[in-house]
Amino acid sequence: MTDLADRTAGGPSGRTPTPADGATAARSGIAGLPAVDVAALGEQLLGKWADVRRHARAVSGQPELHKIEGLTHTEHRRRAFGQLEHLVRHEAVHRAFPSSLGGNDDHGGNVAGFEELVTADPSLQIKAGVQWGLFGSAVMHLGTEEHHAKWLPGIMSLAIPGCFAMTETGHGSDVASIATTATYDPSTEEFVIHTPFRAAWKDYIGNAAIDGLGAVVFAQLLTKGVNHGVHAFFVDLRDPATKEFLPGIGGEDDGVKGGLNGIDNGRLHFSNVRIPRTNLLNRYGDVDAEGNYTSPIASPGRRFFTMLGTLVQGRVSLDGAAVAASKLAVTTAVRYATERRQFNASSQTDEEVLLDYQRHQRRLFTRLATTYAASFAHEQLLEKFDDVFSGRHDSDEDRQDLETLAAALKPLSTWHALDTLQECREACGGAGFLIENRFASLRADLDVYVTFEGDNTVLLQLVAKRLLADYAKEFRNVNVGVLARYVVTQATGTALHRSGLRQVAQFVADSGLAQKAAIAIRDESSQRALLTDRVQTMVAQAGAALKGANKLPQQQGAALFNAHQHELIEAAQAHAELLQWEAFTEALGKVADPGTRKVLTWLRDLFGLSLIEKNLSWYLMNGRLSMQRGRTVGEYINRLLVKIRPHALDLVDAFGYGPEHLRAEISTGAEKARQDEARDYVRRQRASGQAPLDEKILLARTAHHRQPARP
Repeated sequence: MTDLADRTAGGPSGRTPTPADGATAARSGIAGLPAVDVAALGEQLLGKWADVRRHARAVSGQPELHKIEGLTHTEHRRRAFGQLEHLVRHEAVHRAFPSSLGGNDDHGGNVAGFEELVTADPSLQIKAGVQWGLFGSAVMHLGTEEHHAKWLPGIMSLAIPGCFAMTETGHGSDVASIATTATYDPSTEEFVIHTPFRAAWKDYIGNAAIDGLGAVVFAQLLTKGVNHGVHAFFVDLRDPATKEFLPGIGGEDDGVKGGLNGIDNGRLHFSNVRIPRTNLLNRYGDVDAEGNYTSPIASPGRRFFTMLGTLVQGRVSLDGAAVAASKLAVTTAVRYATERRQFNASSQTDEEVLLDYQRHQRRLFTRLATTYAASFAHEQLLEKFDDVFSGRHDSDEDRQDLETLAAALKPLSTWHALDTLQECREACGGAGFLIENRFASLRADLDVYVTFEGDNTVLLQLVAKRLLADYAKEFRNVNVGVLARYVVTQATGTALHRSGLRQVAQFVADSGLAQKAAIAIRDESSQRALLTDRVQTMVAQAGAALKGANKLPQQQGAALFNAHQHELIEAAQAHAELLQWEAFTEALGKVADPGTRKVLTWLRDLFGLSLIEKNLSWYLMNGRLSMQRGRTVGEYINRLLVKIRPHALDLVDAFGYGPEHLRAEISTGAEKARQDEARDYVRRQRASGQAPLDEKILLARTAHHRQPARP
């Protein structure tokens, strides 16, 4: 296999450009290889908001915003707040706000810029997200123009640092059940905010421990003895001069966390705190002076989900930030693996480059492929988000689609980021464990991404319910017998699944040849059929099992749903993986350069076949693959690894992150310098004739001389 270790590190992308840049075949030293147009691929990865991302990366590359390891959490918090002021001075926070207030009304560009901050310091990205992406967005999207004029200028300028006070100690993801109340008092035209017991305290709230002067507090709106559900209220928390809590308000510091210690997370509680009636953010629900409640949305359930849906950008930005962190990790690990040498398996003089080992390729290339898939899928999510929030496509169905897409992709990208950071850390050995190389630090900071803005498992359950709802619309009036037949026949050719005839037909068609089986599974239409069929079948089976559950008594219906919860979440995850595969495939259609398209096709196939390999038992047990084809999945993946190997550096270079973003010592070329020094030393020793004789060679020579002469 070709040794790419001689490609030195440095330059704007961490590698010294050569005269052959732009021609991968020449750079890799192998004639006839397809060439990757790194610049064009990098531009495609930047997406619709390429200029915004470039600006955000320039800002994130500034040392003033970089995380300094080893700070106490108190020092880190002070630094993070100062960094927010830096963002304000550099006009990096106003894109999504109304143009009438100095913003740009650019919702997609705003998120694209914010998610790049993770490369500087995840604490900064999340703290900025709390201030402008949650607190500010809640005022903007749940309030009216009067609220905008009153509070948004201060929020935008950081004159009003604030909190997004939704989560409670006793109810994390179950927002509808929060216990804080806002009871209307018509005699004073005020709402009374109250936490009736300890479990109702607002918890894990960013900016609550120290910096927050105000908060958007979510509470049950009570008026005239009726609970109208969760609504949002603007509440002043602290005296701006003294920073002390106002009367009736208290709290605690959450203290040191497993990561993100630049954020002052804390708890808040309210003891009959009175606020003006007009502090209700009343876009979707209002109370007049007499206490009469009105809403443009009649259904309480739909109203609740509409209000929460306006805050979906938190999930969108976490999806993008997780993808960015995965890009950082795999870039560092791939660069190190092209330089680090270990064990002389195929040579008496030179040790092997890590990336030439098949297992190392498996570890990194499969995650590289998933990162590309997640990146392309995120761009689609971001465009959908911008379409909805710009008003171009803002129907109820569009909003539901956006919520479902965000709920599907955020779990996959955040889990993938943690997995990638851990695997890349291990792939870099002891060097990967050093804080200077950032794997451990980034993993600690991103750990909570899988929990906040919606617990990943809960989000996938929401996706599963949407899949079931869509399925039910199609089969609302169909009886159980028809549903059972649908499970068997819903995909092309699947009538043979249950009888096992499909397995036999596959084996006969392959004629027992692994090459034919491999050709079949690597085909784009075959991958799509296998991935789609799994989702459809799992949803159909769950739909059949749950048919009529809504007509059962509540306890029985809940028990039936719970009995199939695991399968539903598995189906939702399979659906999200299919969305990523489709996004990757759609992106391939936009690649003009033939060489780039070929290499990306190999990478897409690696992603698709890795998904099939991960769930191979399902495909075999359900008759979707014959044993013959099943055996070829892993074999063909190994062949793809060999094809992708010469292009690994190009594929990570296309992410476009420079040394100011990576900030990992092992991505600077230092390892290559060490390896070259060691190899030169050994060469000089051999050339001098003074090198000590290896004992094994001496023993071999002695044994040879002792052998009796042949007659």
